[in-house]
Amino acid sequence: MPQTTCVHCSGPLPLPRRSDMRYCSGSCRVLATRRRKAAEAARIRAERAGGVPAELRAKARWVRHVNKRPTRCDLPRWASVTDPSTWSDHAAAVDSTVGDGIGFVLTRSDNIVVIDLDHAVEDGRLLPWAQRIVDALPATYTERGRSGTGLHLWFRGTVPAGRRIRRGEMAVEVYADGRYIILGDRVSGTPLDLAELPDAAAVIASLV
Repeated sequence: MPQTTCVHCSGPLPLPRRSDMRYCSGSCRVLATRRRKAAEAARIRAERAGGVPAELRAKARWVRHVNKRPTRCDLPRWASVTDPSTWSDHAAAVDSTVGDGIGFVLTRSDNIVVIDLDHAVEDGRLLPWAQRIVDALPATYTERGRSGTGLHLWFRGTVPAGRRIRRGEMAVEVYADGRYIILGDRVSGTPLDLAELPDAAAVIASLV
């Protein structure tokens, strides 16, 4: 049946009209388009938030990035991992169009350690050295890096400084303070609640 009322305001469509007419005026068409775009943006935000732990979303530790360099969410300027005034909340970071994606700044106050298995994925599968590490570790929040070749494992604890661990094919980096992590895609099935993150000290000791 042909449309007889405006899909935006529900007012009557003018006569005569085209059979495919849906809006009573150009203004209603523009407003409907804006509402549709806003709804789509909200849907995307909800989807993205669903894969990010609530504890991280609640902190104003967010930046954007360009070529792996942190940038502000509100201005086309570089951000600093030691200057909180250049960070934003999660919603602002997701909504921002600056750069290529979002990142989370690590600080000692968060008591969070990220272990990065570098170049651990090939053709969509974990390399044997990385698989052995993952199999030996307790379940924790885990992401695939945006490059598709790395894996980020999140733990609770502190380290005095970032570390790089190299042994044979194994390439591991440890971050806890003064660094930011480009958020990737959560590995399905890994815990989203950071309250029960395993202790990092025992994990790091097992890698050395």
